Amino acid sequence: MQFRDRDWLKRKPMIEDQAALARVTTILADVRARGDAALQEYTLQFDHLDIQEFRIPDLKAAYDHVPPNIVTALRLAAERVEAFHRKQPLTSWITHDLGGTLGQVVTPIDRVGVYVPGGTAPLPSSLLHTVIPARVAGVREVIVATPPHLGGGPSPIILAAADIAGVDALYQVGGAQAIAALAYGTQTIPRVDKIVGPGNLYVVLAKKLVFGSVGIESLPGPTETVVIADESANPGWVAADLLAQAEHDVLASAVLLTPSRPFAEAVQVEIARRIEQLSRAAIITQTFERGSGMVITANLAEAVALADEYAPEHLCLAVCDPWMWVPKIRHAGGIFIGEHSFEVLGDYVAGPSHVMPTSGSARFSSPLNVWDFVRLTSLVALDADTTAQIAPQAARIAQAEGLDGHASAALARSKADLEGISS
Repeated sequence: MQFRDRDWLKRKPMIEDQAALARVTTILADVRARGDAALQEYTLQFDHLDIQEFRIPDLKAAYDHVPPNIVTALRLAAERVEAFHRKQPLTSWITHDLGGTLGQVVTPIDRVGVYVPGGTAPLPSSLLHTVIPARVAGVREVIVATPPHLGGGPSPIILAAADIAGVDALYQVGGAQAIAALAYGTQTIPRVDKIVGPGNLYVVLAKKLVFGSVGIESLPGPTETVVIADESANPGWVAADLLAQAEHDVLASAVLLTPSRPFAEAVQVEIARRIEQLSRAAIITQTFERGSGMVITANLAEAVALADEYAPEHLCLAVCDPWMWVPKIRHAGGIFIGEHSFEVLGDYVAGPSHVMPTSGSARFSSPLNVWDFVRLTSLVALDADTTAQIAPQAARIAQAEGLDGHASAALARSKADLEGISS
């Protein structure tokens, strides 16, 4: 992993891949027009599989092919993710303090589509971390789309996770074509109200383009972690955390910020020692060359300030007194406090959803949570006295906007008239 200067950490403007955008636009239009026939052609083209039936009819059969200890781990992860999200309040409310009754009603979305990527490896954790918050929120129907594997059908571990999470239906279709199917519906895949979940460039572009026809939660891109560490940290542990992040994808980012060059050099030694033991060493090497690095800062305060400006998906505090720095951080998808709260636990079993804002979007967005799966409906039930009191003021604002029809409607139940309120 290379040493970088401070300017390297600054966010670069996103460059649209016009060829990919044009390809995704074509796929969306084609699936919208031809439905399952288009899905079959794209699955044959991209996945090299001739699939006639997209829905997997029996999820429970997967348990015969998943080791019991893996099932136990999946169940533990599911329990912790559910327990965490049940702590998040979803409360309707009513007040009588403003004249009559005002309030908000929280209502779950009817049908949600979850995209679970599986291009380079099956990701049952992503399924659990998206489906379970939807279930906790009370979504009536949750369906999953995930790419098939060369052997035909999704990985058994994905099917087992889907059963544990309580998925209503699972379809073996991936890529932009899966997003199109969820957004518009086909002969066999129902149209959903909202699509959530991470994916590759084509999936992210597809989600961006279908927004408006359906809701989306965010545009999660390549994963990223910033580790802030001082000399109290274990360089072997920090190296392991950076390697874990880098193995996701060649577009991932693993960054170390530290005021100690000797510590950074010790981490380099540990990375060199450990990388050859990992099966995805080639991917890690490309990740380190492209979007990862170490930055030596003047002190921890500068490291925290740089990280906060960068607004990473994951921010790990491997420092002597991590809690003292938490109030100074405003922009991060998740803060991992202390060396025993490393980011990999967040990927699987800590509790919060691991679908978090990337590419600096932590400045304005949040990790996936139960509020992503509900709608707010405002209640307005004013009494006659309150209406009489505030209607003339509404009419004055309407007249100032040049909307005399609004003004007249505001005064229809009032003794005032347009001439009276204009003076």
